[in-house]
Amino acid sequence: MSRIGKSPVAIPAKVKVTVTGNRVSAEGPKGKLELGLPALTSAKVDGTNVKVERTGETSQARAMHGLARALINNMVKGVSDGFQKKLEIQGVGFKAAVQGAVVNLSLGFSHPILYPIPAGIKVTVEENTKLTIDGADKETVGRVAAEIRSYYPPEPYKGKGVRYAGEKVVRKEGKTVQ
Repeated sequence: MSRIGKSPVAIPAKVKVTVTGNRVSAEGPKGKLELGLPALTSAKVDGTNVKVERTGETSQARAMHGLARALINNMVKGVSDGFQKKLEIQGVGFKAAVQGAVVNLSLGFSHPILYPIPAGIKVTVEENTKLTIDGADKETVGRVAAEIRSYYPPEPYKGKGVRYAGEKVVRKEGKTVQ
């Protein structure tokens, strides 16, 4: 049996989880999320826990068992506490600003990059170079951070670019004249 799949997901007091058919929805202080369960799995609310069960013993059913439990756990954690990613921008003249529902990135190109903020995500900018991405959905928070980083990933020679907070960039030595 899947080690991850067999452990129940604890529901905090401020979160409400409902299961209807193959859909699981969670509602809490940070928002409301809904999930379609993967194939070969089912879920049920048992008091203050959510238990995930599988229909068979095939390798795919075992894999989906652990996946479904992890997705439900991320939903419950997201609506109760939320998820956060931090990005840092390094480089002379590189900066970011939030203008309504758009992040305006100046990353050394001839034009500013306008990134539309998806629904349910909150982006804040501090000191023009530190971005904080908050939201209830772990996947969306990670995707937004990865897409913003992909516009100018950190380069190894000068270290310029958009990086995750605390990310180490291995620096290379430039060419030398002989």
